[in-house]
Amino acid sequence: MAYDEPSAQLHTELRAAVQAALATRRPILHHLNADTSWFLQIPRPESAVRHGGRFYYNILIDPWLRGTQTDFVAWFSRQWHATPSVVGSIAELEELAREMEILAAGLRTGSGRKSNAAVEEDEGRLETFIDAVAISHEFTDHCHQETLLEVHPDVPVFATSEAAKMIESWKHFRAVTTIDVFGVHGDTDWRGTSTPPLPAWIGISRLLQRHDLGNLHSALMITFNNRQASSRAKLSKENVPLHGRSKRHQPILPREDEETAEAIIYTPHGISSSDLTLIPEASPPIHTLAFLHGLHNVRLGGIGRAALQINLGARNGLEAQRVLNADYWIGTHDEIKEGRGLVGWLLRRDDVSYRDAVAQGWKAKNGKGDEGDARLSEVLSDLEGTNWVELRNGESKVLV
Repeated sequence: MAYDEPSAQLHTELRAAVQAALATRRPILHHLNADTSWFLQIPRPESAVRHGGRFYYNILIDPWLRGTQTDFVAWFSRQWHATPSVVGSIAELEELAREMEILAAGLRTGSGRKSNAAVEEDEGRLETFIDAVAISHEFTDHCHQETLLEVHPDVPVFATSEAAKMIESWKHFRAVTTIDVFGVHGDTDWRGTSTPPLPAWIGISRLLQRHDLGNLHSALMITFNNRQASSRAKLSKENVPLHGRSKRHQPILPREDEETAEAIIYTPHGISSSDLTLIPEASPPIHTLAFLHGLHNVRLGGIGRAALQINLGARNGLEAQRVLNADYWIGTHDEIKEGRGLVGWLLRRDDVSYRDAVAQGWKAKNGKGDEGDARLSEVLSDLEGTNWVELRNGESKVLV
C-alpha cells in the first residue's frame, strides 16, 4: 500500500510503538468482541524462538464472532451481538496473529535470525497460528459451533466436560481434551495441568464453585512459566531503595529455572472468592497476572432466593480480587446483547461501574457510619494496587 508522507510517518511511528510494547516480551490479551471472546498470546521461552521460531503461543478462548446463539430452543433464548465483533471471523484472527508475528520478528537481532521478509514467507505457509482453543462452558455464547468450525481441525481443544462432549459430536477437531479440576485431593502443582499436546511450560485447568446451581460459576486458569522474569519480580527490584543497594548486594530476580507460574484466571459468570483461596496457597507459587471477571450483576427470574444468579457482578469481583491480588482485573461478559425469547423477559441486570462497586457496594453490605467507613477504607487499601482495565471491542493489552 502506498502512503503519502504524513501517513507514512504515522505508520512508521505506530509500528515502532507496537514493537516497543512487544519488546517487553509480556503476554498480550486481545478482546475480540464486546462480550467474552478472547485471544491470549503468551511469549514462548527464549530457547523456543531461537533461529526463527514463532514468538507467541496463541490460545483462543470462548470464541463467538458472528451469527446468533441459541440456548435450548429459539423461543427460550436467542441472542446476537449488539455491535459486530471487530474480529469477525477466524480468518481475520489468523491474519491478526500473523501480523503480530511479523512485528515481533522485527525485534530479532544477531546472526542466524530471520529477516521480516523471510519470516513472512515462512509464516504464510502455516496452516494456522492458533495453538489451542479453551472453552469455559457448554452454553453457545461460549461454545459457538459456527465460529469453532472455522478453526483448523488440527488445533487441540480444551473444554469443560459438557462442552467437550458437544464439540466431539461435531466430528471436526482431531483432539478434544476435557479440562481437569485444579486442586483435587489437595494437589496444587500447576505443572500437573500441562496436558499434552500443551507444552510443558503451559497448563490449563478449571476452578469450581461449591453449590453451583446451573453449572455457571467456575473459572478457567491458564498458567505458564516461559522463563521470563515476572512483572512482580521486576517491580520489587525497582522498589528497592537506592540507599539499600550495593554492587555486591543487588536484588536477585527469580532463577531462570524457578517453577513459579503466572496465571490468567477467566471467570465469565464469576466464582465465589472462597473457592479461589487455593491459588495464593499453591505450591509451586502461582501469581495471578490477570483476573477476568465482569461487573454486571445478572439474575434470571424473581428477586432474592427465587432468582437464579447468572453473573455474580462487581461485589463478588471485589472479594475475589482481594484473594487473588491480580496485577490486572479485566472486565468480561458484560455486553448487553440483542435478543428474543422468554429469557429476555426474565433477565434482570444491574450495571455497576468499578468505582461505584468500590465506593458504594461495601458500604451497603457493611452499613454506614464509623464501622462501615472503616471497612470501606480497609477494602480500598487492599485494592490499591489493582489495575482495573476495560478492554472494549477490538482492544488489546500488553500485560506488563
